[in-house]
Amino acid sequence: MLDKPATPKITHAPQTMTWPDGRTVAVIFNIAYEAWSDGKAPGIGPMGNPLPSGNFDENALSWGRYGSVNGINRLLRVLDRTKTRASVMVSGILAERQAAIVKSISQAGHEISAHSYAQDLIPSTLSADEDEKNIRDTTAAIEAATGARPKGWISPRGTAGAATVNRLVAAGYEWHSDVLDSDVPYSQEFPNGSIVAVPFGMEINDLPHAMRFGKTPRQFVENFNDFLEHALLTKDSTFAIEVTAHAHCYGRPGGAWAYEEIAKVCVGRDDIWLPMRGEVADHFKRHLGG
Repeated sequence: MLDKPATPKITHAPQTMTWPDGRTVAVIFNIAYEAWSDGKAPGIGPMGNPLPSGNFDENALSWGRYGSVNGINRLLRVLDRTKTRASVMVSGILAERQAAIVKSISQAGHEISAHSYAQDLIPSTLSADEDEKNIRDTTAAIEAATGARPKGWISPRGTAGAATVNRLVAAGYEWHSDVLDSDVPYSQEFPNGSIVAVPFGMEINDLPHAMRFGKTPRQFVENFNDFLEHALLTKDSTFAIEVTAHAHCYGRPGGAWAYEEIAKVCVGRDDIWLPMRGEVADHFKRHLGG
């Protein structure tokens, strides 16, 4: 067990790095397929008035449960119709509760990344033993459902603990996305190995968009279109635009159409790259000759 966090050696991409064929803009489609431990509920929900302290929020729990079957299947149909591949963040508990769905995600050619065992298990709040167990249990659950060990990890809130990334290296992970401090991937080298940090972008993300700021699905599409238009006008940097839908939020009819509209804008274009997160990590490693 790793009790003390090691400070990694950082290797950044050269400033001249672009995406394949010289493109400077990538668009990554993400789906968050999330669930909570038994007896736990999401910290947010659709009701504006919070319950008094100490009262369990059955409303928020019911809202969060929507994604486990209805929401994920609607978003998977969107991806199928638009011939779009996505990186799907999967809670380990859903790999147990909905193993057939998780297997179908993998079989459809989408990428599955480990997303903790449950949303209430945030690595920064766990002890060293709990953090290690969380990684082990999540990995095993996804491997049992899909037949393959996940290569990538994203913590709930993108919030790793002090030694979580070091533990991911020990567990054989190739990349993680618990960073927001760069536009392009970089390498973190620890005494026990290295891992690629693939930054996560929050600009086009349904949960803060709808639940925090109260914006509409049409504004979700407009925000993306504005971002892409201006990104393509500027050729002096390389970066990715992340389009993220949570199965329990924009997996609903009122939001899924917006996710689909953005996919329609992107599919078939030759001026942007449409990778999954693992492909971004692989591109970085190839560029460095690793």
